[in-house]
Amino acid sequence: MPQFFWIGLLGLLATTGWACQPALPADSPNVIYILADDLGYHELGSYGQSLIRTPHLNQLAREGMRFTQHYAGSAVCAPSRCTLLTGQHTGRSYVRGNHELGGFRDEEEGGQLPLPAGTPTLARMFQDLGYATACIGKWGLGGPDSEGLPTRQGFDFFYGYLCQKQAHNYYPTHLWRNESWDSLPNPYVFPHQTLPEKADPDDPASYTAFRGQAYAQDLMAREALRFVREQADNRFFLYLPFPVPHLSLQVPDDDTLRRYQAQLPDTPYRGDKGYLPNQTPRATYAAMITRMDAQIGQLLDLLDSLNLREETLIFFSSDNGTTFDIGGVDRHFFQSLGQLRGHKTNLWEGGIRVPFLASWPGHIPAGSVSSHISAFWDVWPTLSELTGGAPPPAQHGISFLPELYGDSTRQPKAEFLYWEFPERQQMQALRQGRWKAVRDSLRGHPGAPIQLYNLEQDPGETRDLASEYPEVVARLSDLMERAHTPHPLFPLGQELAKTPVETQD
Repeated sequence: MPQFFWIGLLGLLATTGWACQPALPADSPNVIYILADDLGYHELGSYGQSLIRTPHLNQLAREGMRFTQHYAGSAVCAPSRCTLLTGQHTGRSYVRGNHELGGFRDEEEGGQLPLPAGTPTLARMFQDLGYATACIGKWGLGGPDSEGLPTRQGFDFFYGYLCQKQAHNYYPTHLWRNESWDSLPNPYVFPHQTLPEKADPDDPASYTAFRGQAYAQDLMAREALRFVREQADNRFFLYLPFPVPHLSLQVPDDDTLRRYQAQLPDTPYRGDKGYLPNQTPRATYAAMITRMDAQIGQLLDLLDSLNLREETLIFFSSDNGTTFDIGGVDRHFFQSLGQLRGHKTNLWEGGIRVPFLASWPGHIPAGSVSSHISAFWDVWPTLSELTGGAPPPAQHGISFLPELYGDSTRQPKAEFLYWEFPERQQMQALRQGRWKAVRDSLRGHPGAPIQLYNLEQDPGETRDLASEYPEVVARLSDLMERAHTPHPLFPLGQELAKTPVETQD
């Protein structure tokens, strides 16, 4: 794979003052960015969810701002995280899909395509400002011993899963502490298997083999609290890419799970559609989200006890929409995506429009709602404007800091938002104002026509208006062509010989 472009870019940044540390404004806040995994647009109470309880995230919405038109960086995990940390959309970013290295077993752990050494990242910006930086959760941008390790990409501390495939089991044999294997008291469980044919699906004992003693989400939430306590007297950036509610469906047996089991009708999931079996999949899915919400509540309580709440900007979002019908997830039962079309792994609104909350008491107006159109690659420009840090090179996003402060009259609007997804059926999408252009099923059909939707009138993308507005189609087509750059590992259209290895992460 040609590396000259990336090496040249990194060399240019080194010679143009990237590492020069700017002065940190006295009122610069701590920053906590919490990223859920596969959480749908309507799976929080503040976004209309009625079956899954999220009281602490609802509190975060009441104390701050709820965005109604915020977008993830991609339709699956790794590229979405790449856009957040590098400030580049998937037409230009280095990671554009879940390019897998290695397998599911411990001895096969290889992770995903690593970020190149020296990649400018949001974490490096904070390091250059003198912040303590930590990533706690699921990484997905470089496996063991790779140049993409979080501790080699701007984070002082890491704890969690390096490989997304390992994160398919919440009771793993190990997590990673910085660059070292951290053994856990769990037996190895292959994360994709079915219930034995002779096992009784209605007997709880049939599922004991799929559990362990140490629940990874709990361990990571605990590490987040420890980091905040240790850095209470310093400025810090805490990135929390929690794995919930990504499959497999697993949660400790406690009052939260039992309450959902008593409330929600359920049918055992035997594991016939991938991932681990579960006796009460709907109750487990809801309990996973509520458990994460409670852990976020513990984090908020800690900030209050340390008198840091008004000094801390908190963001919450999801890396893409709810997954499709697999692994026991029932997005239709929970109305996880409301009227939005599609789901994870495609670029319809259900795959990329995500919840986004921002809270900073005394700065962000409480109980505010924003319709500003924004995406993951806008986060770094926003935080660089706020802190005086270096903006991302080849910047694709715009700061939404005026919007956060409640001054929408000064908030600039993006010329357009662009996505491409080279895996599965392959898609492109572009949003400009009310218009969204979509090219679907590009795999083997590079000339697939553009579909056009008016999202103000039709957020469910039900009526293709391309034939009625050919001038809009032509304009958005030109923007798509301008936004896309070829990538040898993530081709679109006819370049099928180099199609990357795919998973459903």
